[in-house]
Amino acid sequence: MTLRIPFDNSYARLPQGFFAPTAPTPVARPRLIRLNRPLALELGLDPDQLASPEGAEILAGNRLAEGSEPIATAYAGHQFGHFVPQLGDGRAILLGEVVGRDGRRRDIQLKGSGPTPFSRRGDGRAALGPVLREYLVSEAMAALGIPTTRALAAVATGETVIRDTLLPGAVLTRVASSHVRVGTFQFFAARNDVERLRALADHVLTRHYPEAAAAEKPYAALLAQIVARQAELVARWLLVGFIHGVMNTDNMSIAGETIDYGPCAFMDAYDPGTVFSSIDQHGRYAYGAQPQIALWNLSRLAEAFLPLLNADTPAAVAEAEDVLGRFGPLFEADFHGGLNRKLGLAAVREGDPALAGDLLKRMAENQADFTLTFRNLARAAEDPTADEAVRRLFVDPTAFDSWAVRWRDRLAEEPGDAASRAAAMRAVNPAFIPRNHRVEAMIEAAVERDDLTPFEELLTVLSRPYDDQPAHAHYAEAPEGGGVGYRTFCGT
Repeated sequence: MTLRIPFDNSYARLPQGFFAPTAPTPVARPRLIRLNRPLALELGLDPDQLASPEGAEILAGNRLAEGSEPIATAYAGHQFGHFVPQLGDGRAILLGEVVGRDGRRRDIQLKGSGPTPFSRRGDGRAALGPVLREYLVSEAMAALGIPTTRALAAVATGETVIRDTLLPGAVLTRVASSHVRVGTFQFFAARNDVERLRALADHVLTRHYPEAAAAEKPYAALLAQIVARQAELVARWLLVGFIHGVMNTDNMSIAGETIDYGPCAFMDAYDPGTVFSSIDQHGRYAYGAQPQIALWNLSRLAEAFLPLLNADTPAAVAEAEDVLGRFGPLFEADFHGGLNRKLGLAAVREGDPALAGDLLKRMAENQADFTLTFRNLARAAEDPTADEAVRRLFVDPTAFDSWAVRWRDRLAEEPGDAASRAAAMRAVNPAFIPRNHRVEAMIEAAVERDDLTPFEELLTVLSRPYDDQPAHAHYAEAPEGGGVGYRTFCGT
């Protein structure tokens, strides 16, 4: 039986310079750890074939499916504010693109599949822990309804990788709407290669933003749509307490998806200054800084777009500034609209942002857990006697009491009954997120004891984040100390 994947590889048809043809490096003993069967079906693939020994070899990079054209893509990027003119896929290989049953075109990429011409002395491999983290967190984000890359499979390699110590190796099969990044545009802009810059923009227009292609000024329309998607994406991150951890321009997808789950984490106790990444020494990518960093990254994209916008540089700058000026209002509308829904407010009133902002301020001052506060508010909206579950999350419970009076006055202005309002709140306030201490325990079990049971159970719980799941209630609990002092690492 030959495994067939219906590849149709548009990126591989772009001109020379966009990528380097690169075959995956075989591994010693590929073993399938996890296959995302629902996603495989969505992509029009046969999950039973993917789960076969031949499928495991393809997912590990030991053999290629018919129609695959493996490439490592080129890109540049600002890393912590410093521009690097050439980065590229150093440990990832794009096998090809498939058009799924829903008509959507998506990339299938291997991460940890060996060195590429862009590896910069790296081994091109991935350790098991970061692979399981990305699998779990990206699938949790999808279940939360946040645009994201997806995990199709994780395969153990039967080899070790050298980091600070010897670790078991693995390969992740990632699915994305696109792997084109802000840094991809920067790569050609830095070389003043307007021809390839235009070819890239045309590719993105055709594949991701066909409606912009029909605009009077298609490249300005393209930039505007990318700005809008990023504003919405970052607002959604903040509404679930997600911290990307390394928002370099090479980690920012032009398709508006969350991509590259390195030192990512979810906030426990609310604090806008929260930083988990061990490499973010100065809080550049802190939770509350993410909107400003997104705009900064988009400004670098706009700089790359200048030759496409207008031959006259001052006119191009004016067009770019006009588009970038839309980010703030779009983000504010998405974020405050989301906060309203989290608070059970369907209508929009002038004082709503101040009401939500005051709650967040009091949460920060009282080390209240972000996820539990909003989830428990859904119960309190239906039954005032449930206030105690919220109060006990605050160091000073009276800080919640005085705010709750104003909140209930505001709820009294809302149409509908309390039960319907509470149900609507539960639909946007998750009970379960990938709690950092649970993720670490899952990784430890897998790496130290080859025990994947915690991974499987946590994955199951996080697939239904908005359901109460009484049998798994302990997964909703906050860690002792509110998660203070927790650190994540890139895993490269």
